[in-house]
Amino acid sequence: MMLITVDGCYLIDRSFNFRRVQMRFPCRHPTEGIGDGTHHFTLLDGEMVIDTLPDSQKQERRYLIYDMMALNHTPIIERPFYERWKMLEKEVIEPRNYERHNIYQSRNPYYRYDLEPFRVRRKDFWLLSTVNKVLKEFIPKLSHEADGLIFQGWDDPYVPRTHEGLLKWKYARLNSVDFLFEIGSDDREQLFLFERGRKKLMEGNKVEFRDAPDPPSSFSGKIIECSWDPDEHVWVYMRIRTDKSTPNDINTFRKVMRSIRDNITEEILLNEINEIIQLPMYADRIRIDSKARMHA
Repeated sequence: MMLITVDGCYLIDRSFNFRRVQMRFPCRHPTEGIGDGTHHFTLLDGEMVIDTLPDSQKQERRYLIYDMMALNHTPIIERPFYERWKMLEKEVIEPRNYERHNIYQSRNPYYRYDLEPFRVRRKDFWLLSTVNKVLKEFIPKLSHEADGLIFQGWDDPYVPRTHEGLLKWKYARLNSVDFLFEIGSDDREQLFLFERGRKKLMEGNKVEFRDAPDPPSSFSGKIIECSWDPDEHVWVYMRIRTDKSTPNDINTFRKVMRSIRDNITEEILLNEINEIIQLPMYADRIRIDSKARMHA
């Protein structure tokens, strides 16, 4: 998450550790452009990605904002998602881009956006009817990794922690679990999850470090993300989760295993979506939302 105050901008990780970063977020003017002040107690939710620029292959960090919980002291979590998503652009992104553009044209800039540690933008969301294009055209051209799709409810309030009503679909090869890996006193490799806040040894689960540059002992005590090899019936090491201090909960593990067993392929997903978008209720909703945008 990101907390914006007049005293600074703070990144908040999963363990609620705060890290101050130098960022500027001017407020929107009531009529046009930017206002006099900056955001104070605006709380955003998002993810940090590393983009690889296609021309230079240079890597740069980018914070993708996909939700907003509070706007200048005012909670907005009960508002529907589509309102919060629109507010993100109007209240956070547009004033920032407007000011940055004007500063670049100024002879005496009062702030250096180019010295900020990373870029910021709103994460894109599309209608259900565009999923085929997203999978076939958009994701392959992304400058950062994407492991699948999230189907966000248009009218949903903000739900903290795990949103049980949120539908996620991942490419089969990227269905993964985050384990705590340890090597016991008898040199036995062990995988742990959390159950009710305590370590749970996953007996019978094994991991292979196939392409890892270091020996397994170097991963002991770390959170590792693993994918499932259905042919060998083993977990395969993918990467170290430096952003996490605890493994997945046992319930998350069960959901991932169910997803693996269900084996909902891209073809099955697209066929289901094609049936859904033919329903009258979907067409009616699109028409209503289109009218709302015209009068917004």
